[in-house]
Amino acid sequence: MKNLLTAFLIIFSFEISYSQNVLEVLKKDHTLDSSKVILPDETYKRIDQVIVQILSNYHYRKQKLNDSLSSQIFDQYIKNLDNAKLYFLKSDINSFEKYRYQFDEFLMNGELTIPFEIFNTYKRRLGERIKYVKKCLQKEFDFTTDETFTPDRENADWAKTTEELDELWRLRLKNDALNLILSGKDWKGAAEVLLKRYQNYHKIILQYEAEDVFSLFMNSVTQVYDPHSDYLSPAASENFSISMKLSLEGIGATLRQENDYTVVAGIVPGGPAAKSGLLHEEDKIVGVAQGEDGEMVDVIGWRLDDVIQLIRGKKGTVVRLLIIKASDGPNAIPKEIKLVRDEVKLEEQAAKSEIMNIQHEGYNFKIGIIKLPSFYTDFEAQQRGQQDYKSTTRDVKEILKKFKEEKVDGVIIDLRNNGGGSLQEAIQLTGLFIKEGPVVQVKNMMNIIEVDRDPDPEIYYEGPLAVLVNRFSASASEIFSGAIQDYERGIIIGENTYGKGTVQNLLDLNRHIPIAGKKLGQLKLTVAKFYRITGSSTQHKGVQPDITFPSPYSADEFGESSQPSALPWDQIQSTQYQKYSDLSKFIPLLIKKHQERAKKDPEYHLLLDDIEEIKENKEKKVFSLNEAVRKEERNKAEERKKKKEEERAKILGVDIKNKKEVDDKSSIKNDYEVKESARILADLIIARIG
Repeated sequence: MKNLLTAFLIIFSFEISYSQNVLEVLKKDHTLDSSKVILPDETYKRIDQVIVQILSNYHYRKQKLNDSLSSQIFDQYIKNLDNAKLYFLKSDINSFEKYRYQFDEFLMNGELTIPFEIFNTYKRRLGERIKYVKKCLQKEFDFTTDETFTPDRENADWAKTTEELDELWRLRLKNDALNLILSGKDWKGAAEVLLKRYQNYHKIILQYEAEDVFSLFMNSVTQVYDPHSDYLSPAASENFSISMKLSLEGIGATLRQENDYTVVAGIVPGGPAAKSGLLHEEDKIVGVAQGEDGEMVDVIGWRLDDVIQLIRGKKGTVVRLLIIKASDGPNAIPKEIKLVRDEVKLEEQAAKSEIMNIQHEGYNFKIGIIKLPSFYTDFEAQQRGQQDYKSTTRDVKEILKKFKEEKVDGVIIDLRNNGGGSLQEAIQLTGLFIKEGPVVQVKNMMNIIEVDRDPDPEIYYEGPLAVLVNRFSASASEIFSGAIQDYERGIIIGENTYGKGTVQNLLDLNRHIPIAGKKLGQLKLTVAKFYRITGSSTQHKGVQPDITFPSPYSADEFGESSQPSALPWDQIQSTQYQKYSDLSKFIPLLIKKHQERAKKDPEYHLLLDDIEEIKENKEKKVFSLNEAVRKEERNKAEERKKKKEEERAKILGVDIKNKKEVDDKSSIKNDYEVKESARILADLIIARIG
């Protein structure tokens, strides 16, 4: 149990090993047979029953299979198959309804016939849609009419007739075609792209085997327990093993699916995407091509796993991506970028530092900035007994030593976009800033609470401290920032954090079902929960900053609380700890000074404009299918973007032609949040002196 509770946290990312499965499928000239029935392998009955037993007995929730859970699994499975309600008919759903409260019995008995039958129906409906796509694209659309398209169908009802579904698809295809035409294609070119898009997707689904369907269904089961429990098929297990290694091959990005799009969820520090500066969070990947001149494969509407397969490749090879930048809005023209796949090495994810000199209220300050992309440690080197192995705490300790030599007045730990990592490193890093005491509490599924304490009785840095966080700061980042806040050792600045306060353990199913010569995959299981030293869980709520910066993301749309099956927030008994100081009395003054500066700060108002534009783009639900209207909207968006770039360049004092310097978000000179955090920390220093 001790090993379980001290397990390090990893934000699961599909890092890139070499596979050409999808490309091979697309190159094959095979007969498309949507009526071919896929049946479950007898092995899956045993795997199913073991997974259900483990979930029922060892998942933190301790939730037994019953009719209520059966209903949730039913809905989740249908959603995973047809999220946008564009394939199944209302009659299909009605025919499935009789099984809504039987999935618990199916799972306990290892009976998979009905889930496979539902998938086979989906595959048949997909074949019908491809036939309609071919028919619909034979005639050019009229882009002068005032029709509209609504892509978000989450709250829409299922189409009752084939004719109703045809109309939904006509509008969908018309919108897709208009996007392509606005990007420079003529009607013939647009129709060819769309036909190939859906034919390619059809080919991939037709290549699904029993293992793929079983994995899809079992993940619908795990998802209703919580968002971080997963069944990893043998192929997915291999992906996960690659993601756990110290060096990773690929583009260095984590992906998620949002309606028809593959969206960048995060950028791995030190990876090709991060180094290039060409790909960012929330960008949409709409096309993937291999090498310098490979054909661009349109991936709109594809399943996430299949897009990931296409992006994979060997170190040193080129992948080209067609992306819609999040900053450009939904009507933007896609841009092609080129990345060279490479290893994401541990040293490239290491802490980085910089010293900022600022003049503030008549004083000169030297503020040390430590950018921490993740909580890392070289486990292999540590296990080998290597004395100088790399770790977060060791690297930060060296940086703090240099800061002391430089006689900095204060330190900022920048945890923005830090999705977590080693729990032990979060504890040890906290120990550099406190003398002694508890750092985090961990409660397992047996309600046993373990208190993890600072292992070092010394305090390494005693000076003024601030921690900068955002909505993408999660897990270990929340443990560190929460402890610093609870001890009132430093001030927390930025956005509310993600809110992931759970621990996962990885179980090898071959140990539970020994079948000779057959890999059975793994189960990633939520087994424990984190609590702050106050007793408050980091789950769901995350860490709320002392001084808040505006954010384009709400908890409802991004964060643990946006997940329907997320474990709830709760509270346990507080630990015994001694606060480092009484910073809370200064917070009202710091907020007041920050707000007064913000009113007059042009950079702050540019930030608000950016956030407002992002929110407007997200809130737009209905799109015109009139070419003239869409062109006008796009032109206005381009003009607005150009004006903002000119304003930003003027404020920062740089040449607008030097666009790289203007867009370089890693530079402190262009980073409003770091600069304002330094001013807030300076306010604290002055207040404590006075």
